[in-house]
Amino acid sequence: MFTAAAESFLKQAREIQEEELRRFASRVAAVLQGPELGPEAADCLQRLHLSVAASKYPRKLDDRFVDLLQTVLCSPKSPEQIQLLCAAILREMSPCNDLILSCDEIRDTKLLSLVSSVLLAQGNKKAEVSAVGQRIVKVLERRLPEGQSARYLLPVLSNVVRLSPESLTEEQTNVISKKMADWLRYASTQQGVAQPSGGFFSTPRTRQPGPVTEVDGAIATDFFTVLSVGQYYTEDQWLNVQAFSMLRNWLLCYETKGLKPPNSDDKSGMDRSVMSMVSTTSTSGRLLPPKDRLREKAFEYCQRLIEQSNRRPLKKDDGDLQKACLIEAVTIIDIICKQDSSYVYRSVSFLKILHGRISGDATYSRALLPIAQFFLNHSKTAAVDSDAIHKHLFTDIPAQLFHNPSLAFEFVQFCKDNTQLFTETSSIFRQSFPNLFKFLAWNSPPLISEFVDLLPFLLDASTAIEIFHLLLDLPCLTAALDVQLRSAALPTSEKAACDPAVKPTTCLEAFRHPQYKSMFQYLLRTKSASEEAPERLIPLRQLLGSLASSPRVVQCAETVPVLLELFFRVVAEFADGRLINQLVVLLLQRSDQLYEIPAFKDDVYRVLSSQLVMLCKLRPALVVELSTEILEFSGTVSNIQNKEAIFTHLVWAIGEYMSVSYDKRCTVEQISRFFETLEAMLFEITQLRPLASTPSYAPRAISVLMATLTKLAARSQDLIPRVSMFLSKMRTFVQNPAVTSVYSEEDLEEILIRATELMNLLKMPSVAQFVFTPPVDVASTRFQREVNETLPSALRIVTRLLEPAPGFVPG
Repeated sequence: MFTAAAESFLKQAREIQEEELRRFASRVAAVLQGPELGPEAADCLQRLHLSVAASKYPRKLDDRFVDLLQTVLCSPKSPEQIQLLCAAILREMSPCNDLILSCDEIRDTKLLSLVSSVLLAQGNKKAEVSAVGQRIVKVLERRLPEGQSARYLLPVLSNVVRLSPESLTEEQTNVISKKMADWLRYASTQQGVAQPSGGFFSTPRTRQPGPVTEVDGAIATDFFTVLSVGQYYTEDQWLNVQAFSMLRNWLLCYETKGLKPPNSDDKSGMDRSVMSMVSTTSTSGRLLPPKDRLREKAFEYCQRLIEQSNRRPLKKDDGDLQKACLIEAVTIIDIICKQDSSYVYRSVSFLKILHGRISGDATYSRALLPIAQFFLNHSKTAAVDSDAIHKHLFTDIPAQLFHNPSLAFEFVQFCKDNTQLFTETSSIFRQSFPNLFKFLAWNSPPLISEFVDLLPFLLDASTAIEIFHLLLDLPCLTAALDVQLRSAALPTSEKAACDPAVKPTTCLEAFRHPQYKSMFQYLLRTKSASEEAPERLIPLRQLLGSLASSPRVVQCAETVPVLLELFFRVVAEFADGRLINQLVVLLLQRSDQLYEIPAFKDDVYRVLSSQLVMLCKLRPALVVELSTEILEFSGTVSNIQNKEAIFTHLVWAIGEYMSVSYDKRCTVEQISRFFETLEAMLFEITQLRPLASTPSYAPRAISVLMATLTKLAARSQDLIPRVSMFLSKMRTFVQNPAVTSVYSEEDLEEILIRATELMNLLKMPSVAQFVFTPPVDVASTRFQREVNETLPSALRIVTRLLEPAPGFVPG
C-alpha cells in the first residue's frame, strides 16, 4: 500500500496533460544543458520519470529531448544517478523510432549495462538483441580493466538469452559456460572489504576480512554459494550469486544442444549410469568440454546448497532464502539429469533423504514439488519406487495447505504439466481428485482456468459419477473447509467432544459432533470413495447454510456452472449407455439436493437442463429405459415451479424421443402412461381457481406440455380426441380474469396461438403423424431435421388453411 503522500504524487503524475508535460520537459532540458548536473537535475528527472511511468498510456516526448537524454546518458561527465534516471526514462518511452544509442564502443561496464537495457526494451528486435549479446560476450571474454565489474553485465546477458538464445554462437556459449563454471565453483571464501564512503573516518581498517560463514553462524569449510553469509562480498562472490540466478535458464537454452541421446553411444545410458554410480569421485580432475564441465560444477553447487539447507538459520530471511534455493537446486538437478542420465544415480539417494527430512515440515511444502517432479521424470531410469513420495504429496499437502494460495497455484500447475505422465504411470493422480478440488474450493477465481485444463484428465468412466457429485457440492466443500480451519484454530479447551444427545447449534459444534462427524469426513475425504453417498450429506448442507453468503463460498459457487458444462462435454466423448443412464438419474435426483444459494441453484438448473437434452440426444432409448424415474420427476407439480428449466427440457425430451422411431421397445401402453401423467400436470397448472389462489407457472412449461401431449397423441391416435378437447379449452383458460391477473397479455396470446396451431394440426392426423412420428429411415435425416426446425411456420400455415380470414366466402 502507498502512503497518502505517494498516492497524491501518483495521481498528479497520471493526470498531467500532454501540453503541461511538454513544458516541463523543456524546463528539464534547460537544466540538463547547464554547466553542472547536480541535485536539481536529479530532482527534475525523477519527476519526469514518475510522469511517464505512472500512466499505462504511452507518453510522447519531443524527439530533440529524447536525443538529449541519450547524449546525457552516454556522457562521461554525467553522474551515475543522472545516467540511471536517463536510462529509466528512455526505457519507459520505448519503443523509440529514432534511437541513436549503440553499445559497440562502450567500455565502461556500468554504462554498457544501462545502454543495453534501453536497447533491449525496444521490443523483440532480433538484430538489436543480437548486437547487445555479441558486445556483452566480447567484453566478458577479455580481462576487464581495473575498476570495471562483470556483475553489471550478467543481468543483461540473462535478458539476451531469454529474448533470443540463438543470437549467441556455439563458441560464445562455450566461453560463457566455462566462465560460469569458474564463478560457481571458485569464488573466494573470504569476506569482502567495506568500500570507503569518503568521510572523515573513512580510512580503511588494517584488520583482514574474516571467512564467510554458514547461515547458522559456523565458519564455511566448503566453497562459496548463494547461501554463504558475509558482511561484505567480493567481486567474484557477486558473480557467483548472479551465475546461479541465471543457471537454470542457461542450461535449458544451451546445454541440450549437441547432446547424444542416452542410447546413441556404444554403451547404453544404463551402462553409463551404472559406471557413474560405481565411480563416486568428482570428475573435476578430468578435462571436460565446457558444457559438461558446467553441468558438473552446477551439480556440485546444487548438492552443496541441499547440504546447506539442513542448517538452522540465525535469521528468518536466511530461512526463506534457504527454501527458495532448495527449490531452485532440485529443479536444476532435474534439468541436468534430463540432459545426462549418468547423474540420475548420483541424485536419487540424497534426494530421497532430503524428502524424508522435509516432508513433515509444512514450511518446506513448495520444495516437495520439484522433488516429486524429479522422481516422476527419473524413477523408471533409476529403477526406484516413487509411489510413497507421490502419495504423500497428493494426500497430505492439499488436505493441510489448501489455504496457501501460492502453493495452490504451483501444485495445480505441477499437475497440469504432468497430466500425461500421471495418467500413464500412476493411479494416485486420479484417485486424489477430491483432495485436488480443495484447492479450487478455497481459491476459486485464480484457479478456474487451471482446472478447466485439468478436469479432462481426471475424468474417466470410474471417476465421472463421483466428480459430478463433487462439482455440485463444491460450495458446500468451501464452507466445510472454512469450518475445518476455524475448528483447528480453537483453543484446546474448546475442542472437547460434544454431547451426542445434544443437537449442535453451530457449524463448529457440528464439526466435532458424532452425528455430523462422518459427514464432514466424507466431504473432506482425501481420495476417491468407493461408495457413493450424496444423500448422506443432506443434513450437512442444511447445517452449512449459515455460510452460504460468505464471499468465498459465493465465489466458488460461480465457478461450478463452467466446470459442469465442461464435465458433460468431456463425458460425452467416452460415456456408454450405462453411464449416460446413471447421469440422467442422478441429474434428476441431485436437482433436489443443492446447496442453498438461489443464484447458484438457478445457474446449475440452467446447465443441467441443457445437458439433459444433450444426454437424451446421445441416447434416445433412455426415455424408455428410465421411464419410472422420468415419470416420477415429470409428474411432480412442484418441479414446474422450482425447477422449471429441467422440467421443461425433460418434457420436451419425452415428446421428442418417446417414439418407435428411436426405440422399438416403445409401446402404446408406455405412450399412454406418459400421456396421462403429463395430461394431469397440464390440467393441474391450468385449472381455474378463485382469483386469490391462482398460481403463476412459466408460459414456456405450458406450451411445451401442450406440444408434447400433441406429439404423443399423434403416435397413439386414440388419444387425439382427449388432447383436442383439452386444447380447445385453452381459450377459456387464457380469458379467465383470475388468469389474466397473473400472466402478461403477451404470454397468454402465445399460449393461445400455440394451442390453436396444435389443435389444427391434429385435424389432419396423417400429417400430424408424419411431422411428429417420422418413419425409422427418415427420423434422423436432414429432411426431418429441417421439418423440425421449420415446424412453427408449418403450424401457422396449417392454421391459415383451416381458419380462413374473416369475410372469406367459400365457393
